Amino acid sequence: MDIKAQSLYSELQSLARQAGMDAAQAQPLVTNPSAENFGDMLKDALDNVNNLQFDARNKQVAFDMGDTSLSLADVMVAKEKSGIAFEATVQVRNKVLEAYKQIMNMPV
Repeated sequence: MDIKAQSLYSELQSLARQAGMDAAQAQPLVTNPSAENFGDMLKDALDNVNNLQFDARNKQVAFDMGDTSLSLADVMVAKEKSGIAFEATVQVRNKVLEAYKQIMNMPV
């Protein structure tokens, strides 16, 4: 899968804005970001990916059933967003597993 750097960067900027971050300054707008639980942040990220995939599937089914309010472009954009989000999630998982393996192989 070929991922364009500029489109991925713009998607990350939009996700950062949605998450309450100022993309230009890259400073969190929350006063104490360490107060959030990592598990909750991870769950929210996975829920977001799941919602993107669910939305893409619903749009595809609606388009297949003849919904005239959706265009083929809308369906394809939704499917690409969900695909990119899933691919990014897989890459993050792979990096976490790689880091875990490196930590476990460190001598004590």
